[in-house]
Amino acid sequence: MKRYADEEIVKLLREAETTEEPVTAFCRRTGISEQTFYRWRAKYGGMDVSEARRLKILEAENQKLKRMLAEAMLTNEGLKELLAKKW
Repeated sequence: MKRYADEEIVKLLREAETTEEPVTAFCRRTGISEQTFYRWRAKYGGMDVSEARRLKILEAENQKLKRMLAEAMLTNEGLKELLAKKW
């Protein structure tokens, strides 16, 4: 299974928009499934390459922030448990 970069996905979607060929034939020719095509179109439809790059950066930052929040919440819970103990 080939992994496509965001830029490649946007270019493929642009090509699909400009061609007269049906989606089924386009997918067969490019070697992607129709399900993948429609999932890409829902996520990247109407974007240009720079917007796709920005989306990738924001998604990575979002994941990092979620991890940081989860770690902070675990630390908070640990401190609450420690403080709740009677010495």
